[in-house]
Amino acid sequence: MTDYKQQIRGPFEVKLTPQNDGSGVGDPAISRMAIDKHFSGELSAASLGQMLSFRSELPGSAGYVAMELVRGMLGGREGSFVLQHSGTMQRGEASLDLHVVPDSGTGELMGLSGVMRIIIEEGQHFYEFDYSLPEAG
Repeated sequence: MTDYKQQIRGPFEVKLTPQNDGSGVGDPAISRMAIDKHFSGELSAASLGQMLSFRSELPGSAGYVAMELVRGMLGGREGSFVLQHSGTMQRGEASLDLHVVPDSGTGELMGLSGVMRIIIEEGQHFYEFDYSLPEAG
């Protein structure tokens, strides 16, 4: 089995919904959001996930973590995988790591590994996805 390296780019739409369940669990300074995303292009998929975030009193400083389960087609192959997010912003300077969780691929996406970048241009969201996937056998 030989791995190959791909790089793709495409648009996506995202909807974030606050999850205030009134349970009193956790500190209200930490917000929780539901993620609902739709990817287009070589990654034709939908994802659902959860995000936890904190915004400091100093404008431009914040942090978030998230997990999202992506289901659909990647390069013509069907399955699912999980993306793990870790992002910080320090006085307007952003840093974001988005990785495929190891061994989270299912179906024809078993063995998937990769990193994704999120780009926002003129209010539009785009992904850039560098990934490796075992050749179909």
